[in-house]
Amino acid sequence: MTLGLIKSAKTDDEFGRQRALESMHILDTPKEAEFERITTLVKSVLAAPIAAVSLIDNNRQWFKSIQGLDVEETPRDVAFCDHTIRQNQCLKVEDATKDPRFAENPLVTGEPGIRAYLGAPLITEDGYMLGALCVIDYVPREFSEQHEDILRSFADIVMSELELKRTASIDDLTGLSNRRVFTDALNHAVEISRNDDDQRVPSLIFIDIDHFKSINDNFGHETGDLVLKVVASKLKSAEIPNSVSCRVGGEEFGVVLTHDAGADALTVSKSIQALLSDMSIAEIGGANVTASFGVARYNGSQPINEWRDAADKALYLAKRNGRNQIVLAD
Repeated sequence: MTLGLIKSAKTDDEFGRQRALESMHILDTPKEAEFERITTLVKSVLAAPIAAVSLIDNNRQWFKSIQGLDVEETPRDVAFCDHTIRQNQCLKVEDATKDPRFAENPLVTGEPGIRAYLGAPLITEDGYMLGALCVIDYVPREFSEQHEDILRSFADIVMSELELKRTASIDDLTGLSNRRVFTDALNHAVEISRNDDDQRVPSLIFIDIDHFKSINDNFGHETGDLVLKVVASKLKSAEIPNSVSCRVGGEEFGVVLTHDAGADALTVSKSIQALLSDMSIAEIGGANVTASFGVARYNGSQPINEWRDAADKALYLAKRNGRNQIVLAD
């Protein structure tokens, strides 16, 4: 059923695995030529009607690329690839109707009628399995050790592409997502809002470190950089659900909340404000770092630049009103 260990993998840390996946900032992004080429090649080389790059999210299997089947995602509980990420080996299913794990699977008993599957896990350098590169067939078939070697090689290429994209999306100083990811997150949040039957509303929080120029002038730019890193670490430790935290530029940070359910923007802002007020930095004389917050909820129809401007104006008011304030846009 399986052959050949791939590399050491963490199969018992679902929380860490999910965080590793989210750090890639790849979920729900558009199709990209690099991944389309890989699945096209895999489909051809392994003579399979379907090939896919599958990523296992909390409750779903989402396809970054899929050839041969018109689908974007499936529930996680029916995904063959969810079984692949539970081991550090290729998963080989030569006849799903005879495999007790899959014989009653609706993807086997109904459409698309899966019979054979071969999947190689996509494993990060620190051992988290994000998903799988897989091929699927409508008829039972045998997969050789050579087939597995080929698929593992292509899976390594997929991971290289994912890591390259992740590196390009990270701010070098703070380790947070950068401005490019911030822009993508705004677009993604709006798209979800417009296509969501539950009418969940995204929110945007701008955060600006108070008196940051004075910190640089009085204590030096190295200390200023340290303050930026500390604030970024607080944003990371907040573990805000359904969100992306980014360094937008200079001393300004942005948090995009995909929707307010369970993470109201004002509540989030107050929790971040509390985290900042609870720390002191020896390099600036043990003083506390404060920040000003501008918050804007998306109104459901406005252009993205107007949404950003609303949050920016709220931030300006927070600073004008004495700083260390949270202002919600009208």
